[in-house]
Amino acid sequence: MVRLISILALSFAALAAAKPTVYLIRHGEKPTDDDETGLSAQGEQRAQCLRGVFGAGSPYNIGHIMAQAYKSDGSRIRPYQTVKPLADDLGLTVDIQCDRDDADCVQDVVDDYDGPGNILICWEHDALHDIVKELGMKNAPDYPDDSFNIIWTDPSPYSSITSETSENCPGLD
Repeated sequence: MVRLISILALSFAALAAAKPTVYLIRHGEKPTDDDETGLSAQGEQRAQCLRGVFGAGSPYNIGHIMAQAYKSDGSRIRPYQTVKPLADDLGLTVDIQCDRDDADCVQDVVDDYDGPGNILICWEHDALHDIVKELGMKNAPDYPDDSFNIIWTDPSPYSSITSETSENCPGLD
C-alpha cells in the first residue's frame, strides 16, 4: 500500500512538473486604413474561426490565453479582440498584463504558469520573434509580414518551434 501511494505521489509530481506547450499566433487581419483600430471583417471572421481551431474539442488543450496589453484609445487591441471569443467559449480571461514590447513579462507568465492545459499567445507579429527568443530559442524566426494564419508550436523547454501550421480558416487561408 505504501509503495502504491509512493508511485501515485511521484506520478502526480511528474504531472505537476510538466510544462505547457506554448502556441503563438498573430492577431487577426486589420483594416486597410492603418489609422483605424480593431479588426477588419476578415479579422473578425478569423477570431470566430479560432473558436473551432483552439476550442474545447481541439487537441490544443488551451488553459491560458495571453494577448498584449492594449491602450485606452483602442490602439494595440487587435490581439485581444482576436482571442476574446475563444476565451469566452473556454471560460477563460484573456491575460493582458504584458506590454507589446515586454517579452520578459511573457516569459515570466509562461515560467510561472502551473494550471491545466497549454498556453496560447496572440501578439503583434513583429514582437513574436522577441517572445520566442526570450522563451529560449537561440535562432528565433520572424513571423511573416504577409501572414495572419500561422500557428507556431513551442513545447518546453521552449528552444525550438516544432511545427508551423495553418489555422485553416475557410475563406481566409
